[in-house]
Amino acid sequence: MSLNPRLVKESFALVEPVAGKAAAYFYGRLFSESPQLRGMFPPAMEVQRDRLFGALTRIVWMLDSPGGLAHYLAQLGRDHRKYGVVAEHYKAVGNALVATVRHFAAEIWNEEIEAAWVAAYGMASEIMIEAAEAEAGTTPPWWLAEVVDHEPRTRDIAVITVRPSQRLPFLPGQYVTVQTARWPRVWRTFSIANAPRKDNTLRFHVRAVPGGWVSSSLVRHTRIGDQVLLGPPVGTMTPVDSGRDMLCVAGGTGLAPLKAIIEHVVASGRRPHIHLLFGARSASELYDMQDLVRMESGFPWLRVLPVVSDEPAFDGMRGRLPDVMERFHSWAEHEVYVCGPSTMVNETVQRLQASGVPPARIHRDTVQGEP
Repeated sequence: MSLNPRLVKESFALVEPVAGKAAAYFYGRLFSESPQLRGMFPPAMEVQRDRLFGALTRIVWMLDSPGGLAHYLAQLGRDHRKYGVVAEHYKAVGNALVATVRHFAAEIWNEEIEAAWVAAYGMASEIMIEAAEAEAGTTPPWWLAEVVDHEPRTRDIAVITVRPSQRLPFLPGQYVTVQTARWPRVWRTFSIANAPRKDNTLRFHVRAVPGGWVSSSLVRHTRIGDQVLLGPPVGTMTPVDSGRDMLCVAGGTGLAPLKAIIEHVVASGRRPHIHLLFGARSASELYDMQDLVRMESGFPWLRVLPVVSDEPAFDGMRGRLPDVMERFHSWAEHEVYVCGPSTMVNETVQRLQASGVPPARIHRDTVQGEP
C-alpha cells in the first residue's frame, strides 16, 4: 500500500491525548516481546517516553513534507547508532508501534488504517537504516571527549569545554547528546556554544535543572580530566548566508547555539548588523556577559542587549523578551534566530510572523532544554 498520511494522522489523533499511557504501553509491549532490548535503555524511562512521543508526533505531522521528513529521519537514524541500534531492531519496534496505535485507536481501527501505518513505518525505518549504514564506515557512533575546562558561572550554570579524542565535525547552531560516567545509557541534548575550532574543542552552557540527571552531573560533579561521551551532531538551526542583517533572541542557556552562529558570522568576514537580545530573570543569570562584551568590542556590527524580566532594580532593558523585541523597528528584513524555553520561543515566533517576518527567515530548533 502507498503512503496515506491522512489515515495515519486521523488515527494518531486518538493516541495523542493519552501520550503517557501510549508510550508506557509501547515500551511494555516492546520489552515483553524483545526482552534483550531492555538493556539498551536507561533504568528510568520517563524522559525516554517523552522523547519517543515527541519524535513520533513530529514524524506523523511531517508526512506531508517528504523532504523535511527524510532529513529528520536520516538524522535520527545516524543518532540511534550510539544506542547500538541495528537494522534487525526496527522490526520489533515497528510491531510494538502498530500494536500500540491499534490498542488506543481501537474505535476506528481497520485493515486500511493498519496498512497505512505499516507503510509509513516501513518508509521511515528504511530511511533511518540507510542513513545509519551509510555513515557506519566513516563516522563513529559516539565520541569520547575529555573535559578540559569547567567554569561555574552561577549556582546552577557552568560553561564546560571538552576535547573529543577524534575530530567531531559539526555546523554552528547544532547540538549533541551527552552521556556522563555517572549515568550510563542516559543521554541528554546540549547545544554547542562555539563555531568549529582548529583545536577541536566544544563548549557547552549547562544549567542544572531539578531532576536533571545529566545536567546536574555536568554542573556539580564533573571536573577537569573527566570523560564524557558525545553523540553525533544534529539540528537545523544553522547560519544562512543571505546577506541580511540578523536578530538573535536568546533566553537563558538558549544563548549557546546563537553564540556559535554569531561567532561563525564574525569569522566569515561578512559584516551584517547583528542584534542579540539576551534575556534572563535576574541580572545574576546573565552568565556570559563578559564574553559577549568582548565579542561586541571586536565586532562593531554586533549589538548585545541584556534583558531582565523579574528584577525591577536592574539598570538596563527590562521586560519579557517577546515584549522587548517589539520595542524596536521592524525585523521583517532580518534573518532571525530564536532559542530558549519553549514558551518564549513559541511566543516570539508567533509575534515575528504577525509583524511580517516570513516564516522562512525565522530559524529555531525543536530540541532544546532537556535536563
